[in-house]
Amino acid sequence: MEQILDAAEDLFSKHGLYGVTLKDVAGRVGVHHTLLNYYFEDKKKLFDAVFARRASVTSERRMRALDDYEASCGGKPTVEGALHAFLDTDLDLYIQGGEGWKNYGALGAQVANTPQWGAELMDQHFDPVVLRLIEILKKALPDCSEEDIFWGYHFVTGALMVTLARTGRIDKLSGGLCKSEDFVAIKQRMARFMAAGFLEICGVRAKPAR
Repeated sequence: MEQILDAAEDLFSKHGLYGVTLKDVAGRVGVHHTLLNYYFEDKKKLFDAVFARRASVTSERRMRALDDYEASCGGKPTVEGALHAFLDTDLDLYIQGGEGWKNYGALGAQVANTPQWGAELMDQHFDPVVLRLIEILKKALPDCSEEDIFWGYHFVTGALMVTLARTGRIDKLSGGLCKSEDFVAIKQRMARFMAAGFLEICGVRAKPAR
């Protein structure tokens, strides 16, 4: 089963749900496609199983990291601290987890940008940990409007999904100075960059009109 899920994850991450058949996955594993039909009713069921396998791991790790961060901050969370707990914990999986986790990241980027059915998968697997982050951000920014905090998260997740897609565009634009695969460099910058954005939009909203 792990071989089937690994093969499907690799193929789906590169070609998407509609660019892969059960026969393709079976051929990659070296089994007859009827074996996949025995385990999975259709291709979408296989896709959902591939997505769920690692979603539970990253969600549980981030939830623990957020809980640990809040417990350690003495009731005074910061935006950057919360974002480090949420983002770095996830990025560590792509740094340390090998090609399988990188394939999953690319798959997640596809799902997040597929409104027809992807939003439902994201809701199912990630809403609790996202709302936990929002809860801590509200404590870190008590004067910030709830609207701005949700918009701030929207921008954070957008940047994260582009990063996980590893399109290679930043490689070309920078002439090789930056690389889509360099999750270490991304981890060094992303939380700090996003924290500044939160502070800016909340600060602007909090300033009195002149």
